Amino acid sequence: MHSHSIAQWTHGHAFLGEHHGRHERRTWSVVTLTALMMVAEITGGTLFGSIALVADGWHMATHVAALAIAGLAYLFARRHADDARFSLGTGKFGDLAAFASAVILGMIALGIGYESILRLLHPVAIHFQEAVPIAGLGLCVNLASAWLLRDDHDHDHGHHHAGGAPDMAQRDSNLRAAYIHVLADALTSVLAICGLSAAWAFGWTFMDPVVGLVGTAVIASWAFGLVRTAGGVLLDTVPDPRLAQRIRQHMEIDGDRLADLHVWQLGPGHAAVIASVVSDRPQAPAVYKQRLDAVDGLSHVTVEVNACPH
Repeated sequence: MHSHSIAQWTHGHAFLGEHHGRHERRTWSVVTLTALMMVAEITGGTLFGSIALVADGWHMATHVAALAIAGLAYLFARRHADDARFSLGTGKFGDLAAFASAVILGMIALGIGYESILRLLHPVAIHFQEAVPIAGLGLCVNLASAWLLRDDHDHDHGHHHAGGAPDMAQRDSNLRAAYIHVLADALTSVLAICGLSAAWAFGWTFMDPVVGLVGTAVIASWAFGLVRTAGGVLLDTVPDPRLAQRIRQHMEIDGDRLADLHVWQLGPGHAAVIASVVSDRPQAPAVYKQRLDAVDGLSHVTVEVNACPH
C-alpha cells in the first residue's frame, strides 16, 4: 500500500483549546503587570524603608512565578503541538501547570496562616498609613488582572455547543489556575483592607491576623479544588459522567453492547474515546464511529468490534 493512500485515515494530534492563543496573550499581559507591581513595591519599600511594602512585593513574586508557569505551559503546548513524541498531543500541559500552580497557591495559603497565628500570639505594631494604601494598590492591580483573565472563564461554563459537550471537557484549567491566583491575591488585599481599617479605627489589632486566617481557609479550599480538577485530567478520569452516558446511548443500539469504554480529556474541549463493541451482527468500525458524530468534543475515537460468540 502506498503512503499517499492512507492519508485520508490519518489526522493531527493538536488538541489545544479553542482560545489557546488569546489565553496565552492575556496570561503574559498579567505576568507583566504583576511583575511591574512587584518590582515597584520592592524598590519603593527599600528606598522608603517600608518592611510592609517589601514583604508584599515578595508575596507578589510567588504569584508572578505561578502565572509565568501558566504562560510557559501555553507557549510550550503551542510550540510542540505537532511534535510526534507527544502521541496524544500537548493539550494536558495546561493541566500540569494548573496542578503546579495549585500547589504553590496552597503553600501561599499555609504561609499566610502561619504568619497570622504568629501575629495572634505575638502582636506587632502596624504602620497603618503605609499598609492600607499598599493593600489598595495591590487590589487595583489584581482587579485589572482578573478582568484580563475573566472572559472565557465566566462564559464557557454556562455555554454548551450545539452537540452538548459538557462544561468539564471545555474548561481550560491553566486559565482557571491563573484566574484563581489573581482572585486569591485580590481576596488577600480586600481582607487586609478590612482588617487594617478595623484595627486602625477601633484599635482591634487582632482583626488583622483574624482576617488572615479567613483568607487562609478560602484560598486553601480554592487550591484543593484546583488540585482535584487538574489532577483528575492528568490521571485520565472521565471528564464528565454525562459525556460517557451520551456515548453509551449512541453506541448501544440494535442489540450492540459496549464491553469496554474509556473516555478522557486530551485538552480543553477535546476528549478521546476507546470503545469495545460486542455485536451479534458486527459492522465495520466506521459505522460505530459515525454514531458518535452527534456527540461534540470527541477528537480522537478508536473503536474495536467483536462478534458475539453466542
